[in-house]
Amino acid sequence: VQLQASGGGLVQAGGSLRLSCLASGITISNAYMAWFRQGPGKEREFVAAAAARRSGSNQYYADSVKGRFTISRDNAKNTVYLQMNSLTPEDTAVYYCAADSRLILTSTMTWSEYDYWGQGTLVTVSS
Repeated sequence: VQLQASGGGLVQAGGSLRLSCLASGITISNAYMAWFRQGPGKEREFVAAAAARRSGSNQYYADSVKGRFTISRDNAKNTVYLQMNSLTPEDTAVYYCAADSRLILTSTMTWSEYDYWGQGTLVTVSS
């Protein structure tokens, strides 16, 4: 399984970015897909997740990004997106795409639940 994250960059506060995660070796419609991030000097933290269709297709968001970020899938492209709006300097981090093909996860917000990880893409938000 390979997850290739892209779309990071430098953006001013209040701006938007869309991250992409192209998956191979796994069918994203049958997998939990998630985004985590790790800011400078911080621990990795949950951002957003989308359950597999067979698991209910629920979406989950960290409180800090609710209403600003949206996770979505394009099953035909086997790609997951993270649309990020109203960015603030606190959103500066390396963003990682993650996946797991189990039917049910104990916790969608826990990074150790996910078996597969992308390489990360850096998002820098300037004030």
